[in-house]
Amino acid sequence: MQKYSILSQLAETKVVAVIRGNSADEAIELSKAAIKGGIRAIELTYTTPQIGKVFEALLEEDVLLGAGSVLDTETARHAILAGAQFIVSPSYMEELSPICNRYSIPYLPGCTTIREMVKSLEGGSDIIKLFPANNFDPSFIKSINGPLPNARVMPTGGINMNNMKDWLDAGAVAVGIGSDLNKAYAAEGFEAAVELSRKYMEQAG
Repeated sequence: MQKYSILSQLAETKVVAVIRGNSADEAIELSKAAIKGGIRAIELTYTTPQIGKVFEALLEEDVLLGAGSVLDTETARHAILAGAQFIVSPSYMEELSPICNRYSIPYLPGCTTIREMVKSLEGGSDIIKLFPANNFDPSFIKSINGPLPNARVMPTGGINMNNMKDWLDAGAVAVGIGSDLNKAYAAEGFEAAVELSRKYMEQAG
């Protein structure tokens, strides 16, 4: 039941903070700011240096930890052993499905076409990451659910305070946010990222 518990938590929290740091310390600070602001799901990307250190620093936090930018099975296994509770990739990678299923970990592949979505559903993915979402309109979820009524979609990329509610109202199971948090942290520091995280959670309702 582990996998379904994680999926339920993602659907309940509605907002996943995608954390990309220039260093492990920056990613830790950004993550802690998001958590302090009320965000309960964090995707730590493998583009961040020394990402293992980031997982280690956050394991005791009351948050759902996932791994992003996962491009191969070695990285997926490293992430799972480090404590990742869900795995995210920028495109559908068939070889990641078996390892995630083996450990009862949800796999959220990035998809933009119906063909990719069908393949990911066949591979056992319960949530599809629509990426990059800024190429689409929120009404695209309705178009997806026409032929694929069981597909649950998490748009990521270009999600902000102005359009997040539109995506959720259109049927998104959750949304991935990131660049806004990075910008707030870079411009005004920790507390600015905390405040923005709080606003996102308020908007998500």
